[in-house]
Amino acid sequence: MPLAILAPAGASAVPSRTRRAIPRVAAASGATSTYAHPGLVHTLSDLERASAQVAGGAEPWAGGWGRLVANGRSSAGWSPRPLETVIRGGDGSNYGQLFPDIHAAYQNALRWHISGEEAHGAAAVRILNAWSATLKTVTGNADRFLAAGIYGYQFANAAELVRDRPDFEVERFRDLLLTVFHPMNEHFLTNHNGAVITNYWANWDLCNMASILAIGIFADRDDLVDRAVEYFHNGAGNGSLPHAVPYVYDDQGLAQWQESGRDQAHSIMGIGLMGAFCEMAWNQGIDCYGLDDNRFLKGAEYVAKYNLGDDVPFTPYTWQSGPSTTASHAGWQTHTAPSSYARGQARPVWDQVLGHYSGRMGLDTPWVAQMAESLRPDGGGGDYGHNSGGYDSLGFGTVMQYSAESGRRIARLQSFNYPERYVRHSGTAVRIDPTASPLGDSQFRVVAGLAGTADGRVSFESVDTPGHFLRHANYTLGLVRNDGSAQFAADATFLPVEGLAHSRLTSFRAHNVADRYLRHYGYGLRLDAVSSDLGRADATFRMVD
Repeated sequence: MPLAILAPAGASAVPSRTRRAIPRVAAASGATSTYAHPGLVHTLSDLERASAQVAGGAEPWAGGWGRLVANGRSSAGWSPRPLETVIRGGDGSNYGQLFPDIHAAYQNALRWHISGEEAHGAAAVRILNAWSATLKTVTGNADRFLAAGIYGYQFANAAELVRDRPDFEVERFRDLLLTVFHPMNEHFLTNHNGAVITNYWANWDLCNMASILAIGIFADRDDLVDRAVEYFHNGAGNGSLPHAVPYVYDDQGLAQWQESGRDQAHSIMGIGLMGAFCEMAWNQGIDCYGLDDNRFLKGAEYVAKYNLGDDVPFTPYTWQSGPSTTASHAGWQTHTAPSSYARGQARPVWDQVLGHYSGRMGLDTPWVAQMAESLRPDGGGGDYGHNSGGYDSLGFGTVMQYSAESGRRIARLQSFNYPERYVRHSGTAVRIDPTASPLGDSQFRVVAGLAGTADGRVSFESVDTPGHFLRHANYTLGLVRNDGSAQFAADATFLPVEGLAHSRLTSFRAHNVADRYLRHYGYGLRLDAVSSDLGRADATFRMVD
């Protein structure tokens, strides 16, 4: 009996492979990495924005801050209870000592960044150092792979927030992630605990994918990042995009979630895990959010709509379960309708999804917006249940990821072959140069192309000189005030394409000179017809939010 992953009429099932990525060197061999730090679910700009909004008493950030402060795991007096062996599932389960400590470390790290209170930074470090000095093994029944995935990615996120503190044993923690968590993550994605490929639900893959990605970024391991992103595209298990979101209903802006026939608690959990994965990738310049015409958004809209009490379409979903050694006669089951079990469950995952699709990209997100609003300000670990399910998401999306603006993405353009240099302007001149704080002259609003938006065309407006855009004239780039003419619009519009020197970065082709690309030369910017390896490298950029 074939696996039911073929799309019904009018639905699509295969994602495109268009994506962006950061320039990389072989960090696994000891070279320096160009990964942005902090750069997992939160960047430095996220933390600075949250701090400014909270200090100013702005809502809803202040309300989100209130939820963080009120959470018992945010106390600077939290005492860790590290274990040498963590057991999840089966006799002797003791993992209840682990997940509260992870959330205490993460929440104290947030409080340190937002308020500047040293006691909270010290508390986060104390917790993480205690575990890295003690933990040797994660074991148990099959649930041990959930522990390796969920707690691996969460541990890495907590550690990323304090990685530069002198009191943090960063190398020891790196070793913990690479020797205890990553091998289990990889073993699961490769072997699926000896089961047929469809046996495990999407969230099992997703948490292990998120852990590999988070560990790869934290440890500056290109191979791990590439492994996680490649699996998101093409993995055989249910966590890869085409399997986690198997049926798309484009006419309704919805896509069926793989676990929607199982129950809603795990469906929402999956939205949170895929959201965390996409956010971590995005913060390193890799766009998993936008794959296959925003397929993940359609899945999130589907889950949100159903959990708000509305009807959604459903295509019968058939899967096989059991060990791979008995694949020829293992059990087959079919879901014929979305499950109402745990319908409407509250989990703090929605402001993250909303913050990207509506806040950054300006897309219509009617159901996700309603769901996020119903929970705002959201909390975090332990606020939505005291068992492990209440800790599946890091939470606090309102204070960290809520966006007041829509479609106002701000980015910097980082050179591929000179990664310490970014596109900057000084007066009307535009160059690639090292940046310093403040970053205003290297920041651009990425807006819809002034001459049209076909194929994703964009224009770049200066943040600190509003109304001025990157524009070419006589093949030289400058920063020029928009005069409203059709010629200006054409000269200031660019088509993002696959990076000429790296398939997961971005190059920019001129809208009105189709054979020329934005390129640096002698550190200045111009349009060139690119034909050499050097030219292709010069014409490749990473878009850094």
